[in-house]
Amino acid sequence: MSASELSSRRADILARIAAAAKASGREAEAVTLVAVSKLQPDERIEAALAAGQRVFGENRVQEAQARWGDRRVKIADLKLRLVGPLQSNKAADAVALFDAIDTLDRPKLAAALADEVQRLGRSPEILVQVNTGEEPQKAGVNPAEADAFIRAAREQYGLPIRGLMCIPPVDEPPAMHFALLAKIAARNGLGELSMGMSDDFETAIRFGATQVRVGSALFGSRG
Repeated sequence: MSASELSSRRADILARIAAAAKASGREAEAVTLVAVSKLQPDERIEAALAAGQRVFGENRVQEAQARWGDRRVKIADLKLRLVGPLQSNKAADAVALFDAIDTLDRPKLAAALADEVQRLGRSPEILVQVNTGEEPQKAGVNPAEADAFIRAAREQYGLPIRGLMCIPPVDEPPAMHFALLAKIAARNGLGELSMGMSDDFETAIRFGATQVRVGSALFGSRG
């Protein structure tokens, strides 16, 4: 993919975000485009940066370290979000590298993150991942347990919980899952909602998404 094509794709996505936000009575700036850059070749990353993209989502800590370690020094306004599962033994590296960790989903990880935030004196924004479809193979807190877990993350572990994230089941309409996530967020006083991907981000915006995670619609297929 050429740099001009990627820039054109990004402009189209931003226009669609703006239109969906306007239809929901919000400003376009209320929704952040998170470019999911996992496994993308370097030239596409450079093209995205050249087009003005500054917020990126990565799935793995080690891959993100290799891709962004040097770039962090050079690009002052770069924002990195961890959007994939995090092992507790990678908490230190995640806290050191990422501006946000969007996949908190269990007490052991909350404890590890709290320890590293204290040790490193650095506090990334943290989102709780909710398994809205209660899928056994998928990470995330079950909806019925979300309120108690959010309260524990805040009060017991002292973590700065800013919002929620979900990945709806692929074989169900996403709207019901977005609505559920928004409801849980509202009753817990959380303002950030990371939901919606390449195929459904406009629907997610309708239900209040403040961040949409777009990979293939921006970068094309990986590899």
